[in-house]
Amino acid sequence: MKRSRIVGVAVAVSLVSAGGASGQDVEGMPTFREALSLDGVGQVAVSPDGSMVAYTVRSVDWDDNGYDTEIWLASADRAPVQLTRTAEGSSGAPQWSPDGRWLAFTADRGDESQVHLISPLGGEAFPVTEVEGGVSGFQWSPDGDRMMLLVGEPESDESKTRKERYGAFEIDGETDPSSHLWVVDVDPSGRPGEPERRTEGDFHVTSFRWSPDGTRVAYVRQADASLLASLDTDIWLLDVASGESRGLVTAEGPDDDPRWSPDGAWILFSEFDRDLGSFFYLNRELARVSADGGPPEVLTRDFDEQPAVVAWTPQGIRFVASARTERKVFTLDPDTRRIRELSLSSPIVGSVSFTPDGTALAYTGSSGSTLSEVFLARADHAGEAIRLTEMTAQTNGWDVGTREVVTWTSEDGAEIEGVLYKPSDFDASRRYPLLVVIHGGPTGTSRPTMLPSYVYPIAHWVAKGAVVLEPNYRGSAGYGEAFRSLNVRNLGVGDMWDVMSGVEALVDQGIADPERMGAMGWSQGGYISAFLTTNTDAFQAISVGAGISNWMTYYVNTDIHPFTRQYLKGTPWSDPEVYA
Repeated sequence: MKRSRIVGVAVAVSLVSAGGASGQDVEGMPTFREALSLDGVGQVAVSPDGSMVAYTVRSVDWDDNGYDTEIWLASADRAPVQLTRTAEGSSGAPQWSPDGRWLAFTADRGDESQVHLISPLGGEAFPVTEVEGGVSGFQWSPDGDRMMLLVGEPESDESKTRKERYGAFEIDGETDPSSHLWVVDVDPSGRPGEPERRTEGDFHVTSFRWSPDGTRVAYVRQADASLLASLDTDIWLLDVASGESRGLVTAEGPDDDPRWSPDGAWILFSEFDRDLGSFFYLNRELARVSADGGPPEVLTRDFDEQPAVVAWTPQGIRFVASARTERKVFTLDPDTRRIRELSLSSPIVGSVSFTPDGTALAYTGSSGSTLSEVFLARADHAGEAIRLTEMTAQTNGWDVGTREVVTWTSEDGAEIEGVLYKPSDFDASRRYPLLVVIHGGPTGTSRPTMLPSYVYPIAHWVAKGAVVLEPNYRGSAGYGEAFRSLNVRNLGVGDMWDVMSGVEALVDQGIADPERMGAMGWSQGGYISAFLTTNTDAFQAISVGAGISNWMTYYVNTDIHPFTRQYLKGTPWSDPEVYA
C-alpha cells in the first residue's frame, strides 16, 4: 500500500530520571505506541447548505509503517461516519458539488491521484478522471457540470530511466515537469471524462479559482516548477471557452492565492509589494484588483501579521492569522478596510470552511485541554459552535500535565513569550529538571497544545518529572513583523539571548534545576541548539535536529539561497564575517 511514512525521533536525556519515576512507566502516561496511534482530524469542507461537514482523519497503519487518511462525514444530528475506505492509498481534499448532491475527493488508489465522486448518503465512489500521471488539484465549476484540473506534464523518458537506474533524486537547477490547467465534464453515471487542456506555454501553474459565472479562471503561474521560481509568481486570467490567457498582476515578487468577489468584479490575492529583499520575514498583504485590470489596492496594511485567506463571502473577506500563541479567524470589509475577529470557541484554529453565502462555517479547533476537534457554527453566532467529533476521548485517563503561556524580558529588552509544561503534581517548593524545545522556521510558533508531539515526546518527559519550555524567540510568527525582524543579521546571537533569558527566569523563580538542563530543536531550532553548544555551558545535554552548523556551507548547499541573503543581508563573499 502507498502510505506516508512514519518518522519517529526519540531523544534520550537522562536528566528527567530524578523526577521520581527513574525512567519507569508512570501511571496514566501513554506509551509511545499509544501516542503515535492517535487519530487526528485535518481538512474540513462544509456542505453548501451548512448542514454537514466532510473532514479528513489520519490514522496509523502499523502493518505498513505509515499513515492512512480517509474522509468522514458528520452533522449536528448525525454521528460521524467514515465515508471512504481506500484499499491502497489515501483519500483527501474533499469538495462539495455546488448543489450538495456529491462529494468530490482525490484518492491515490494505486500509484496516481485521481478525482472521485461519492454520494454523502453512502455507496461506492467512482472516478471522474483517469489522467496519466494523476491530478494534483481540482475545483468544481459554479454550475457543477465541469471541473478544472491541475495536471502535470508527462515525465520524460530520460528522467524515468535515471530513476530506474539510480533511484529518485533531484539536481539543483533541473525542475520537475510543469503543471497546467485542464477542464473535464462531470458524468454522474460513473464514466470518467476526457479532459481538455486549457493552458499552453513554457510556465508552471500552481493554483486557480473559477469566476462566479463560470466563464473565467484566475490562476497563479511561475516560470517553472522549481522552488526558487515560487518566489516570483503572477496572477493570470483564463477565458475557459477560448483558452486565451492575459496577465492581471505581473509585478516582481510573489503574488498568490486568487479569490473572486461574490459579484465577480474583483479578485483578491496575496502579495508582497515592498522591499523584495525582506519578504521572508516582513508581512505579506491582501490586495484586490479589478477583474478588468488596473492597479491593485492593498487592504491589510494596518494588520500586523500574515493573513491567509479562507473565502470571500457576501459578509466580507474571511482570513486566518496567528495572534501570539493563538490562531484566529477574521473578517475584513474590503471597502472600509475594517477588520474584526470572529469569536470562536477554540483559541487555536486549523482548517476553516465557509458556505458560499457566508452564513455558516466548519473548522477544526484545539486548546490546551483538547485535541483538534471538528466544529460547525453559524457565522453570526460563532461562539456557540457545535462540536461534531470526540477525538479528545482517545486520551481519557492520560496524564499530560499542565501548560501555560509565560513571558520574560530578553537581554536587549525584547519581550519574549513561551509555553511552559509542568507535571500535573507540580510542587512550587522544589526544583525540576528542565528541557528546552526550540521550534524551527524561524517563523514557527509554539502553542499551548494538549499533546505536543512534533519530533519530541514532551508529554512523556513531563509525566516523568521534567518541566519543558518552548520559547517563541525573536523571529517567531504571531507577534508582528517588527518582532520577526529582530533576528535579521542577528541569527543565533539574539536567539540565544531569548532562550537563555527564559531559562534564567525559570532558575530565578526556583522552577528549574540549573544542574539538570537540556536543550534541543529541529531545523532553525537545531541551528539555535548548535549555537548554544559553543556559546554556553549551561546545559548538560544538547541535541541538534536537522540544524545548520555553518551558514557558509549551508548557503552553497541549500535550494533557498534568498533565505540566507535576506536574514544575513549579504552573501558569503560580500560579508564573510556575518556568516562566520
